[in-house]
Amino acid sequence: MAFGRRILSFGAGGGGAYVAHFMVLAGGGGSGNSPMIGGGSGAGGLRTSFGSNSGGGSSAETALNLTSGTVYTVTVGAGGAAGSGGNFHKGNVGNPSSLSGADITTIESNKGGAYGNSDPHGCGVGGSSSVAPHLVGGGGKTQGTANQGFAGGNGNSVSGGGGGGVGSVGGNASGNFGGNGGAGLDISITGASVGYGGGGAGVFNSSGCGGSGYGVGTASHGGSSCNSGVSAAANRGGGGSISSSSGFRPGGSGIVILRVPTANYSGTTTGSPTVTTDGTDTVIQFTGSGTYTG
Repeated sequence: MAFGRRILSFGAGGGGAYVAHFMVLAGGGGSGNSPMIGGGSGAGGLRTSFGSNSGGGSSAETALNLTSGTVYTVTVGAGGAAGSGGNFHKGNVGNPSSLSGADITTIESNKGGAYGNSDPHGCGVGGSSSVAPHLVGGGGKTQGTANQGFAGGNGNSVSGGGGGGVGSVGGNASGNFGGNGGAGLDISITGASVGYGGGGAGVFNSSGCGGSGYGVGTASHGGSSCNSGVSAAANRGGGGSISSSSGFRPGGSGIVILRVPTANYSGTTTGSPTVTTDGTDTVIQFTGSGTYTG
């Protein structure tokens, strides 16, 4: 399934103003092109009003007041593609996700960083290496943007640092072993605890496994650099990793989720979003184009 940048609009409907929780997760950065050594890429930024914690160590944000008749527009960011070309070619940063409307302040989560990529909006505060930039983990925290994710880990002369996650910094390389990807966050906005936004793992300089890209919770945050070459999962916003034996991996695509009281939910959607109920609320998960009529 191809993941691109998706634009969704929320059309007008019936009812008055009502409170809605949100989660906006950007696409993670893609791995660079290095067959042996390299830093993991960062997770996409995460902002949410649900639960206790948002990305980058911040507290959950304030829920939104949505108004009937107002159009709310969502952009879901794709994960960054893996680097191509010669060895050590930089990876591609992920794409931002956002939620906007005339009566709310735009909620934007910034793109995940990619190792070796100098994009000032995507690489973020990565780790350091005394040898080469391709050993630096990508920043899950984009440059100048706090409270969405964390920095990548440090590389050394032979191994790459882990990419930053939304829940913790990427791990530092240790000797011949790459750093672990930074942890993601487990968030229950859908009614079930789901892990989002883990950093990709760094890889080291011989065949075998580097660090884990899984973070906390489910094994679906960032990509792993083990021989299996596990990719970051779709719509989880994880950072990509390099596999020392089986190639380079893109970042995971983002997702935007709204949780509204069922009593206020209009039931009118297009684009086939996933719609479920949890207790007295309706949950709408946007992974593709569509609309919601308030």
